[in-house]
Formats: sequence, C-alpha cells, structure tokens
Amino acid sequence: MSSLEDEAVEQNTVEGLTSSPSSDTDTSTGAIITITIGATVPTGFEHTAAEEVKEKIGSDARISKDRGRIYFPITTDKLFQVHLLCSVDNLFVVVAEFDCYQFKESKEETLKELQELASTLPWTNALEVWRLNRTLKKKKGHRKVGNTTRAKSKAAPSDVAASAEAAPHKLPQETSLADSDTKSVVTPDSETCQQDLEETANDAKVIKFRVTCNRAGDKHSFSSNEAARDFGGAVQEFFQWKADMTKFDIEVLLNIHNEEVVIGIALTEESLHRRNISHFGPTTLRSTLCYGMLRLCKPQESDIILDPMCGTGAIPLEGAIEFGESFYIAGDNNDMAVSRTVNNICHIQKRRAEKGSPSGLPIDTVQWDLSNLPVRTSSVDIIVTDMPFGKRMGSRKKNWDLYPSCLREMARVCRPGSGKAVILTQDKKCFTKAISRMGGLWRKLHTVWVNVGGLHAGVYLLKRTAAMFGQTPEDIYESRGRSDAHMNETDDKESSELQPNV
Repeated sequence: MSSLEDEAVEQNTVEGLTSSPSSDTDTSTGAIITITIGATVPTGFEHTAAEEVKEKIGSDARISKDRGRIYFPITTDKLFQVHLLCSVDNLFVVVAEFDCYQFKESKEETLKELQELASTLPWTNALEVWRLNRTLKKKKGHRKVGNTTRAKSKAAPSDVAASAEAAPHKLPQETSLADSDTKSVVTPDSETCQQDLEETANDAKVIKFRVTCNRAGDKHSFSSNEAARDFGGAVQEFFQWKADMTKFDIEVLLNIHNEEVVIGIALTEESLHRRNISHFGPTTLRSTLCYGMLRLCKPQESDIILDPMCGTGAIPLEGAIEFGESFYIAGDNNDMAVSRTVNNICHIQKRRAEKGSPSGLPIDTVQWDLSNLPVRTSSVDIIVTDMPFGKRMGSRKKNWDLYPSCLREMARVCRPGSGKAVILTQDKKCFTKAISRMGGLWRKLHTVWVNVGGLHAGVYLLKRTAAMFGQTPEDIYESRGRSDAHMNETDDKESSELQPNV
C-alpha cells in the first residue's frame, strides 16, 4: 500500500482542471476521516433522498447534474449508517470528481488522457473505505468468507454500462491491500478483530476488479465500452490487479455525464431496493421508490393508510417497516397478488423473529373489489398506490373506465378536508381526464416525474377537498341520469305489459 501513498496526491490537475479527492485526511494514521459518498436514487426523488440524509446522518447532500444521483460527506465512523438509508439504490465512495472536464476532440486523445488519469488519482482513502466497508458487511454476515461467486453488481442508471476487457495473457503479481494496517472505527473484541484481519489478508492475496462506465451525453467521441476498456487497463497496470467481470472484489465506477466526471468505488454488491421483497410480481415496485412515495404524504402516528391495488405489497410493507406508527391496509382483486403480499409479510416477520426483534407488523391484507371497497366512508387518512399503466397489467382502453371508478371510490373512503393520496401512473392522459371528472373531490398539489423501468411516469400528490362525497354537481347529475334511465326503463316495461297480444 506504500506505493499507493507515494503516488496518490490530494489534488490533481489534468489539463488545467482540479479534481476533488474523496477525503481530506490520510488514513495511514488510522484516524477517522471525512469522505464523499455517492448514491444512486430513484429518478425524481433526489430531493427526498437528500432530506433523508440530512435527517438520519446530519449531512447536506448535493444533487448531481445527472438525475438520479446525490453526493454527501460523512466521516468513516458513520459509514454503517449509509447502508440504512431507505431512499438509495446503490452506494459508492468518490475517488475524485471533475465538474467541468474538457474532453479532447479526437477519440484517441481522450482515451489516452483517461489512461493517464488513472495513475494520478488519490485512490488511497477510497480503498481504505472499501476495506472498512467490506469488514462491516462481514460482521453483519452479508458476505461469506473467501472468494465466492457474488451477485452481479447493479450500476447506476445510464445510457450504457460497460466493463473493462480481459487482462493480458500473463497476469501480473497482485498487490495486497493488507500491507497497510488501518485501525477500524468499529472496536470488537481482540479475537474477532484478529480473525477479520486474517480473513481480509486471505481475500486480498488476489484482488479482482472490473470497471463499469456509465455515460450520458451526445457530445462524446468515445463509447462507454471504450472508456471502460482503456481506463480499466490503466487501473490494472497501476495496481497489478486481475480483471474479472463476474467474481470481482472491487468495482471501479467511471460516471460521465456531459462534462461531469466522477470516479468511485462501489460499496454495494446488490441494489438496496430489494431489501423487503422475496416474492415478486410482474410489476413489483422498488422499495426505494415506495419509500419516496410514502415520504411525500408524511404519515403521522395512528394514520390509516390504504393501498387498494397492492400487488405484491411493496408499498404497505415499506410503510409498516419504516413508518410503523401508522396502520396499513393492503388489498387487491387478484388472488395471486394477495398471496404474494401475505408471503412477503411472513418473510419479513420470520426475518425479524430470527434477529430477536418483535415480528409483528401494523398491516392487514384483504381481497376485494376495487370499485366497491369494504371500507367505511371517510375513514382513511392516506391512500398510496401504483395504478395499472395499461402495459404489463390491464390496457389503456380499460383504464378509461377503471381510473374514474377507482378515484371516486378512493374519494369516498378518504377523509374530506384532511385526506391525501399519492398515486403513481404512466397513463398521464387518462389520469388527468379522470381527475377532471371528480367534481372537485380531489385537488392536485404536486407531481414528481420518475423513471419506472424506462417509462416516464408521474407520482401525483392529491389532497382530498372538503366536498362531501355524493353532493357534488357531478354526483347529482349522474344520480339524476341514473334515476331518469331507471324511470324510462320502468315506463318501457309497464308499456310493454299493457300492449295486447297479437
């Protein structure tokens, strides 16, 4: 590791640009240092994620120019806390970042510059954070000892993701990261500490890595594959690591968004959004997106929160875990969906029981008819749901009848004047038309545009107005229409009965 410390510098200049290192203090003394953590979040919920970071960690997060990413400083003694954030998908420690990187016009010059950049970056502190993060995950039992097959790491959303190409035929001698003995912030007993050091030393004998490039922008002369290949080759030559696309220990991230360049090292092997769901359906929402939707409506103690189209129960399950002071009702008209929801709840309860925590969750599951909910009028405080987009579930044609029926039934059960609803849908035209037909029962307060599986969707925050259900002009008009139709039908029936048989 001494070679890293000799080569690494705190600030580097590339073509007149100054990079920001990942920390401001060297780790060779074992002191607590300050680093910059990057996190990918559901697109559109960057501000929600920044609020959570401020609330739980006390750091001010900066939202990236590239949508779906935030950056915030922390000290290494709080590293474990970043894995407890509910609104982030993937985490990485920043090695260096350039706000306005001037790429060369020709591809060859740009790729050569990226190769030269790899050997001048301040890698030392970021690698020490990677080691500390690895140790923390081992203590929690998230990873097995040894070089086992790992789940393929999911990189941040981008136009293209690519990995570094294979190593030369003759693999160089690997450098051990265990040469530098850094004091861990966590202070277990000496036996456990010694065991962790031995495991780390064994794992570090052969360091395997890959480079993932996430690029966005149309003014680049190179592709993501080319950038990952050339930058990865330079990283391999500098550290003498072994390239491995699947069983890697370290994933180096090269994030390029127009003129913004961020180099980092991944801290998560699998996206954190899979934390609660074990039984997936065709349209299961990410837990991170569910958390963002729930934060929009700000659940309060003793609130009754309803998801009338729960699917696999991702929304009410996330709420019951993170906002446990409220009570959740999960319902669906599909028996398979209800079964998946029950299984997911049982999975969480079993996991809690194994950890010795109270296994109960404030949630109940019901199978019902969406247009005729078995719920008292004006008894629900908040409704949070994911409505059918009309693609994988239902159809756009059916939505024109489904949406108005759903919104009216939701208005009936929601408390007038204080009730709220957070609704996710990609069928924006149908939803807007349905809201306009509600007779003032709902009022749109805010819209968050999100990316759901590549689809541009909207998360709508609605306020239930004080208008009483069944007394709006539209209700009276529809009621009269139904009465007139019934009277005409009765008159026709009586007239037919009076006609003589011929």
